[in-house]
Amino acid sequence: MPPTTHTFTTDLWEMPTTAAAWVFVTLPAEASEAIRNTPRPPRPGFGSIRVRATIGGSTWATSIFPDSKVGCYVLPVKKSVRATEGIGLGDTVGVTVEVLE
Repeated sequence: MPPTTHTFTTDLWEMPTTAAAWVFVTLPAEASEAIRNTPRPPRPGFGSIRVRATIGGSTWATSIFPDSKVGCYVLPVKKSVRATEGIGLGDTVGVTVEVLE
């Protein structure tokens, strides 16, 4: 099956934890539904799905995770990507997510 790609614009947000804060973007409901409804073999990892993400000129391999509170997938955005792209909390960014499995 060829990779599925979703491109969207969204805001960076923070999920504080006891150890450190994680920064995410939320995939749109339509993209999340399409990803969720695509048949794939089950894998461990809290329902995570491997992806290649791109923001600006930065591309990296990671996973998206289901967020039961909003019913969409969320994508963690690495500190190095935020620094390279000059983006921070609350900024609106263009994102491309290519589903790898």
